[in-house]
Amino acid sequence: MNYRTAGVIGAGAWGTALAQVCVRGGLETTLWAREAEVVESISARRENTLFLPGVALEPALRVTGDLAVLADCDLILSVAPAQHTRAALSAFAPFAQPGVPVVLCSKGIERGSLELMTAVLAQTLPEAAPAVLSGPSFAGEAARGLPVAVTLACPDADVGQALAEALAGPSFRPYLSDDLVGAEVGGALKNVLAIACGISEGRALGRSAHAALITRGFAEMVRVAEALGGRAETVAGLCGLGDLVLTCSSPQSRNMSVGLALGGGMSLQEALSGKLSVAEGVESAPAVRDLIRRLGVEAPICETVAAILAGETGIDEALRGLLSRPLKSEW
Repeated sequence: MNYRTAGVIGAGAWGTALAQVCVRGGLETTLWAREAEVVESISARRENTLFLPGVALEPALRVTGDLAVLADCDLILSVAPAQHTRAALSAFAPFAQPGVPVVLCSKGIERGSLELMTAVLAQTLPEAAPAVLSGPSFAGEAARGLPVAVTLACPDADVGQALAEALAGPSFRPYLSDDLVGAEVGGALKNVLAIACGISEGRALGRSAHAALITRGFAEMVRVAEALGGRAETVAGLCGLGDLVLTCSSPQSRNMSVGLALGGGMSLQEALSGKLSVAEGVESAPAVRDLIRRLGVEAPICETVAAILAGETGIDEALRGLLSRPLKSEW
């Protein structure tokens, strides 16, 4: 398991940043982009002007629009948006080598099937070795080489160690776990919860409300993770609490910025207008709500966000509903 070459599926901001990480870790890296203009931009100007403008890309980074080029890569990073991961992996399936490690880097729950990305991988590339990379990481910071620490979850300890060694670099530090479910749930729910924190900020509800949303949102993360077989301590790490704090505390977060716009009086359509990058929380919120109802788990903040996004309730009405819930023990 001496990984030397990496293929990155998805050339959005995060995919481009992770391709930078791979190059800096010493891997021969090829980034696959769906958009022809991204291939042209990176090839000609060493910049992803569409999704990550202003960041100079490593000279050694290769880019392609042909998934077949990734066929011989030692490891694959899947960074297509969560709702498009199934299509991307299905398209790559004819070229995938048996047993190739696939590191899932998208955060969300698939609408309709209510599957985590690991289940999508198992259905599209059943012979692949699964891993999940998740944690507090803004694409621009990772791409520029600023310090980033993440969770790298892999059920095979040897594969996980080899992946960590391959991806680690001067400013990128993976911490190992074997809990795929915990790592995925943290990443998926924090996007929905970041919208709630953005709404609170947009409504000027204060720092106390902000802290309460993060803390009670974390409790929802733990309940969902445990209901699916994950562990609370995983969610208490970088892939859960760490990512939640980052995403809920900066307008740089796409999900929080959507919430800020909603809280400031914009419609969802207005909040999303002109944005090329996907706000995963908007896409995943309906699936998160359906999943927690199927599990019988109490997650009122996630449910409220889904209702607001669906236009089923207004923000002020939703806030009154949350604040009038029956009093109970904290845990």
